[in-house]
Amino acid sequence: MRTGHRVAAAVAALAVVGFAVYGVYSLGISRGREMGGSVPTASDQAEGGLLKAGDIDPATGKRVLYWHDPMVPGRRFDAPGRSPFMNMQLVPVYEGGAEEGTVSISARIQQNLGIRTAEVRRQTLAPRVDAVGVVAFNERDQVVVQARATAYVEALRVRATLDRVAAGQPLADLYVPEWIAAQEELLSVRRFSGTDLATLIDAARQRLRQAGMTDEQIRVVETQGAVQPRTTLTSPISGVVADLATREGMTVMAGETLFRINGLSTVWVHAAVPESQAQLLRPGAPASARSLALPGTDLRGNVQAILPDVDAVTRTIRVRVELANPDFALTPGMFVNVSLEVPTHEALVVPSEAIIETGARTVVILAEGGGNFRPVEVEIGVENDGNTEVTRGLDVGQSVVVSGQFLLDSEASLRATATRMQAMPGGDVPNRSHSGEGRVVALDDRSVTLAHGPIPSIEWTSMTMQFVLPAGPAPDVAIEEQVRFTFTMGADGIPRLTSIEPTGPGQ
Repeated sequence: MRTGHRVAAAVAALAVVGFAVYGVYSLGISRGREMGGSVPTASDQAEGGLLKAGDIDPATGKRVLYWHDPMVPGRRFDAPGRSPFMNMQLVPVYEGGAEEGTVSISARIQQNLGIRTAEVRRQTLAPRVDAVGVVAFNERDQVVVQARATAYVEALRVRATLDRVAAGQPLADLYVPEWIAAQEELLSVRRFSGTDLATLIDAARQRLRQAGMTDEQIRVVETQGAVQPRTTLTSPISGVVADLATREGMTVMAGETLFRINGLSTVWVHAAVPESQAQLLRPGAPASARSLALPGTDLRGNVQAILPDVDAVTRTIRVRVELANPDFALTPGMFVNVSLEVPTHEALVVPSEAIIETGARTVVILAEGGGNFRPVEVEIGVENDGNTEVTRGLDVGQSVVVSGQFLLDSEASLRATATRMQAMPGGDVPNRSHSGEGRVVALDDRSVTLAHGPIPSIEWTSMTMQFVLPAGPAPDVAIEEQVRFTFTMGADGIPRLTSIEPTGPGQ
């Protein structure tokens, strides 16, 4: 009899344990349904290995094309996960549906907004880089005139710097005392009679060369048969006297520089080119320049060198351009506008006004037909005659918006933000219910402000925020009272309470 009672008690205990386990399991399933777990999204199924690109989503009956971040719609992903841009869950795009960020506008509103489009086309670009430059001397067209022996400056023919001189023009007359003895020696040897005088004459000429005389000056001495103690220095080239280092009556030493002369048949222009455009230039590229001092005159030249010199303030690179200077029209110090030609190449182009640069990315608004418009991220190259090269993001024949695109971009960004909010945890299923506990901070007839604890179902941490009260009678709660509440998060991102009640003692 006792044994029978023990068996019955054991069976009853097992039944109680089983019922408790079933109750816990049922409670877990119920709680999962409250958190939206009963309706798995495309991302949930994909993350569980149940869904991939190209499969049919059982929840929607549509084929998943790819996943993307609504805030960066141009980037596509073959698998779900978190966005590398915003660290939020990627959103699936289904076959036959408009992508997030797409804007649909009727023909009448398009006309009211003045929306115009242009076709993406391929054409030959012959771009130019325009810059401002300063004229400088061509340092390769420069000579110095020196004293070849110790002498006295008897007469100065050029008396000021920047005086223009011609090739062969006299510059100064020098008296050279040490030439006298050497010239008399040569003349004396030539007066001797005999057959073995050639060696002595050559030796006398060599001493005159060592004293600084040229072969032409020695020939004059021998031809005239008289001592020539004076010499006249002449200009080797045409140009201007850039440096004058002597005056009349001065004593000059052998090797001392008396004049520095710069030619003006060609000049250099130091152009300041933005460092972002310097990579387009090549040495030898054609160049032209115009100056306000020479209206209607187009001076031609070429890029002589791209100097390794970047201005730390203006972020420009110095480019040396060599220009022909007929009639010495350009003088150092002048400002000129320089146009530097870039090699031609084939490229996809769109009108420059279609480009929207935000600083973080560059986009165009793509017209997809049927009144649909979508922002597309692109990479751009050079600009030429109102057209901008597109190196990535577009194909030939597509249409882009060239007027009204900023309004469309703003609307697309707002819609992408709304899609992002719907894709956030707790917002991917409309009207999903969430619950929490907190303290009433403020209360009016339309809203209540709660300082609540964490809400795991929507991945919220503890915070203080405002909730919209449900329609109907005012809730029976007071400020500083502890409450339990439930709410839903709509597509507009506003939390709306569905219930709120005091926790009460012992609850």
